[in-house]
Amino acid sequence: MSNPNAPTQATRSSFYAGMRVLPKDERLAMYAVYDFCRIVDDIADDQHGDRAVRAAQLDAWRADIDALYAGREAGRAAFLKEAVQRFGLDKADFIAVIDGMAIDVERDVRWPTEAELDTYCDHVASAVGRLSVRIFGMDHEPGLALAHHLGRALQYTNILRDIDEDAAIGRVYMPLEALRHAGIEPTTPEAVATDPRMDAAARRVAARAQQHYKEAAAILAAKPRGHLIAPRLMEIAYSRMLRTMERIGWAPPRERVSTNKLGLLLTVFWLLATR
Repeated sequence: MSNPNAPTQATRSSFYAGMRVLPKDERLAMYAVYDFCRIVDDIADDQHGDRAVRAAQLDAWRADIDALYAGREAGRAAFLKEAVQRFGLDKADFIAVIDGMAIDVERDVRWPTEAELDTYCDHVASAVGRLSVRIFGMDHEPGLALAHHLGRALQYTNILRDIDEDAAIGRVYMPLEALRHAGIEPTTPEAVATDPRMDAAARRVAARAQQHYKEAAAILAAKPRGHLIAPRLMEIAYSRMLRTMERIGWAPPRERVSTNKLGLLLTVFWLLATR
């Protein structure tokens, strides 16, 4: 970031309000992590870029992260230096995020197995959670558990929300087991997305997401140490969005469900008042 006091990508996030109430050092560190994630995600999702070029860009990010942790000139990763040093962020988690993005660059993900999807979710979501809980000041064990469960819950929710958008770019993140359980034998992304049996497949994934939300909510309810408004906000808002999708269903044609920004703001005020 050119100006460390002026968040860039993070201001576009639905959870900007949740991060905004953090103490300054934690807030700026979260902005830096968010910007890193958005930058590498944009590389992964660049549909007009050559795969080899995008893979090389991710490799360059790996090299810059390596340099940052080795105390060398960190190039484009230099803006992460203060957050890494102040909060002891783990290099492996940054690399895991890049590795997750590399999965999307290497190929268009289509009907992965549940085990493959779990690995993907760990890279692109729970690894971000592990970085975040260090910044929030959580103790090690509850922090790891929250990152595991909330990261997967959020990613499954995103997958269920974005079925049509993903199919339009040749991707299907719905796990193979869920599709076959619903009687869908994958052929093409469009055929899978428009199959009327998608509702049954999606509900199987939704049930798994709900279990992760339940585990995350239990961790947060125990009031572990840390600045936890942001994860509490994510758990409330996204589990609410999942319940809305469950009520509407996933039979095509689908209407995309999104978070309500006014509702998020009101939830932030409520969390501040009841913490």
